[in-house]
Amino acid sequence: MHLPLIFHDERSTMTEFWKEHSRQATVEEMMLDSHAQELTQHELPEILSLLPSLSGQRVLELGAGIGRYTSHLLTQASHVTAVDFMESFVEKNRQDNSHYSNASFLQADVTKLDFPKNSFDIIFSNWLLMYLSDEELTSLTERMLGWLSPGGYLFFRESCNYQSGDFKRTFNPTHYRSSAHYSHLMTTTLREESEGAEKQVFGFDIVLNKTVQTYIKMKKNQNQVCWLLEKVGRDTACQEGFRTFQQFLDNQQYTRKGILRYEKMFGAGYVSTGGLSTTKEFVDLLNLNPGMKVLDVGCGIGGGNFYMAKAFGVEVLGLDLSANMVDIAIERAMEEKLPSVHFEVADATKREFPEASFDVVYSRDTILHIDDKLALFKRFHSWLKPGGQVLISDYCCGEKPWTPQFQEYVKQRGYVLYTPPQYGKFLQQAGFSNVRAEDRTAQFTEVIQTELERAAAMKDEFIKEFSEEDYLAIVNGWSDKLKRCKTGDQRWGLFHATRN
Repeated sequence: MHLPLIFHDERSTMTEFWKEHSRQATVEEMMLDSHAQELTQHELPEILSLLPSLSGQRVLELGAGIGRYTSHLLTQASHVTAVDFMESFVEKNRQDNSHYSNASFLQADVTKLDFPKNSFDIIFSNWLLMYLSDEELTSLTERMLGWLSPGGYLFFRESCNYQSGDFKRTFNPTHYRSSAHYSHLMTTTLREESEGAEKQVFGFDIVLNKTVQTYIKMKKNQNQVCWLLEKVGRDTACQEGFRTFQQFLDNQQYTRKGILRYEKMFGAGYVSTGGLSTTKEFVDLLNLNPGMKVLDVGCGIGGGNFYMAKAFGVEVLGLDLSANMVDIAIERAMEEKLPSVHFEVADATKREFPEASFDVVYSRDTILHIDDKLALFKRFHSWLKPGGQVLISDYCCGEKPWTPQFQEYVKQRGYVLYTPPQYGKFLQQAGFSNVRAEDRTAQFTEVIQTELERAAAMKDEFIKEFSEEDYLAIVNGWSDKLKRCKTGDQRWGLFHATRN
């Protein structure tokens, strides 16, 4: 019989929980699910496909359990240190995998674990962090930043929001955090390191954050979520006081309310110029066919993705760095019930895909946020199949010097803008052929005028849904766009090119 939880501290409660669920050291016990064998068959290759290259890497596996992933990590990494705090799990892992010469097995509580600085290149964790309190998780995150070499990666996967497995539990000490809560905790934790007289601050940047598709397909379950984070040097005086660019986006321009205000202007499902009308016009340039694979970089809330999937039968993966955008997109995806459309929070400058993965790379008014556009376009080129197409619309600029007002606008938004011809040159330098770089500013101003007229017609409805302050902010923002276009500072470009 179990004593009431109030008589236990959190760690002893967790130990008691896992003693109850580790007696046989089976995969069903470890996953707390009677369908563990079938789930593993499908989710294991999916999870492994999201990892960076393991070749020659020193890997730390936390919460390794009976070694469901250990054996696969060992076949590629130079060394794997597999850690779990249940003796029966560690012994089972050792029995199955000790024949590998590059394996170490350690029984330890991660809250008390420590390693020398820069000991590992990759840390892998599957269903561990949800068994830690916020304080324990923050402490572990700081220590993991120390254990990883600069540029190293942390991959973890958790059950978010609610229980997933179907095993009965006499008590359940698991912390079912939201995806946003994990992202906030992991990216706001910093570690200061000294190298002689020099001090440097490190933190984690999100490379990707996405739901595990196996659970959606097999259980209609959206709560299995994974992350790939990169250890990076952190400038403590970052933009507008936010520690990462993602936090800046989600707390400034792309708050949930801000996104929904944009959608009210652009039309249901859209947060880019012209909404459905420009989407139809631009997508028609691609001659899409059923079964094609499309990558949408800066997918917003998914309207264009749903349109392409419904109208042409293509598969679409939408990436956006704004977690708020992706949260709304996933909500809409559940309503649309389109299995061929997926979304993930990801940094397109760091996300990796195999060469020739997509038929189309599509992006609407989002690359304005990215500094090194040439490097990004080279990535697009490698991700496309031969004959694949890239189609981009984006905010651009006129020739310098700019007016002081435009300079301030660009700085406040964190934009990096180029003229349409410069964009075209970047695409050519990235290896694309048949490059079309069109200045579509005249179309841009016409669309803005139309949207302003629509806003005036629905003023009362807009104010009722949001507020008069929100209405004025949007109308003034759109009017300012027109002024910037008239001065020649702001331009809008459309870019279409092919990979040979």
